[in-house]
Amino acid sequence: MALTLLQKVQVCLFKAVMGVFFAVFRLFSPQRSVMSGKKLPPVSNPLLLLSATQLAKKIRRKEVSSVEVVQAYIDRIQEVNPLLNAVVKDRFDAALQEAAQVDKLIEEETGGEEVLEDRLPLLGVPLSVKECFALQGMPNTAGLLSRRGVTATVDTPSVALLKRAGAIPLGVTNTSELCMWCESHNHLYGITRNPYDLERTPGGSSGGEGSILGAAGAVIGVGSDIGGSIRMPCFFNGIFGHKTTPGVVSCENQYPPYSGRHEEYLSTGPMCRYAEDLLPLLNIMAGPKAHMLSLNTKVDLKKLRFFTIPHDGGSLMTYPVSKELIEIQRKVVERLEADLGVKVQEVRFPELCYSFQIWNTYMGLPDKEGKPPQAFAELLGEPGRPVRPLWELLKWMVGKSEHTMAAIGLALVEMSQGSKPSTSVIQQKDKLQKEVEELLGTDGVLLYPSHPRVAPKHHHPLFRPFDFAYTGIINILGLPITQCPLGLGEEGLPLGVQVIAGKLHDHLTLEVALYLEKTFGGWRDPGAN
Repeated sequence: MALTLLQKVQVCLFKAVMGVFFAVFRLFSPQRSVMSGKKLPPVSNPLLLLSATQLAKKIRRKEVSSVEVVQAYIDRIQEVNPLLNAVVKDRFDAALQEAAQVDKLIEEETGGEEVLEDRLPLLGVPLSVKECFALQGMPNTAGLLSRRGVTATVDTPSVALLKRAGAIPLGVTNTSELCMWCESHNHLYGITRNPYDLERTPGGSSGGEGSILGAAGAVIGVGSDIGGSIRMPCFFNGIFGHKTTPGVVSCENQYPPYSGRHEEYLSTGPMCRYAEDLLPLLNIMAGPKAHMLSLNTKVDLKKLRFFTIPHDGGSLMTYPVSKELIEIQRKVVERLEADLGVKVQEVRFPELCYSFQIWNTYMGLPDKEGKPPQAFAELLGEPGRPVRPLWELLKWMVGKSEHTMAAIGLALVEMSQGSKPSTSVIQQKDKLQKEVEELLGTDGVLLYPSHPRVAPKHHHPLFRPFDFAYTGIINILGLPITQCPLGLGEEGLPLGVQVIAGKLHDHLTLEVALYLEKTFGGWRDPGAN
């Protein structure tokens, strides 16, 4: 299906707008890195190399105290966070007090280990939380300077459920400004770095989570995803993450709140270093809706149908997938066929060429009452008037803007968009939706690249702003995806792949994640590489 004249004009407009502020960015942005040559220390405490599931078991059995575990993670955060800037506000004193209460509870428990496991499956296990989620007593700004001083008075539902299961939050982690960019950088907290290479981005918007988890400064965390904000940080930082089927895990009490039809594309999900933690975390976070996902259903991988798509078919908006990512996905196919005796079929969908246009169009659609989503320029200006993007660009050039170049660029792109959605884009999405759902059915699993390349250097995504379309398109299709690490590439940076299934069949991708961890080694200590 060829691009319409309107779509070609939009592509040219997008590229022209981006080209202007890219040039400005190169001219006015500092180029020297203060982290050149620095490296993360390796993990030295063996407690940091256990999954949350293993830690919870050891704590219940009194093989280790919760205080010891929490202190081990506090020590690691204090060791690595000066390099990473991932945790932006801690609650270490409160966490240690809560850990001591856990140890006392275990000493006094008379019902045995099984009772504790059933009632409090994460008892005593430390947790990190993305700062855009409400965590009582912690800042809830989404990196917006005008929200400096805003403190959450309640817990977001998923965090409340994890705390109720016994998890102990250690603090909150950095995001991109208003959670709408693939780098975790804002003028309130600064820029977060990748543990495998401090001169590279950890991704966004859950980049603080990805960074601290990848650095072994956390074992489990909470992220949100409307265009790849769980999966890109998990990919760039070599960890596991799951974008849940929308509507199962609550997305309430996040900032910014969803509007328009965003609720259909936004997912809250777990992020972690070990695949075995994904399912129990999701089971807890889903709360009363957990039954919708059939998480207790046993999966036989040999009876699944597997498919692979190596790239988007050559979109004008995205860069080509790198050779090493094409190759690692091919190796996954080979291992699946050799180990499971299955046939992995390569498929193509021409509509994937228009992934960004589809994502962008659907993000702008009004809700059922006809109310459009809140404009990004309005969000940037809250609690005052909407920002004026061109004026903000001029202010940025002289160092006076409160906003990042990425946020200003997004507001500029917003200005260039038409008011009416393209009919052809709607048709492309509908066709793609039908074809993918028919392909996957109830027993299909699809492999798709997470991104065209491994973690880029800081600010470089500004020059390739639409590469997130590889993740964003799956949000619009409403499908569950598990992001899986696949070892390290030529530059010592994490490789990975998206594993996709049909709606409400999250349990299939979680089972594949366990297989891929066993086969490709899962998370790697960045300090040991």
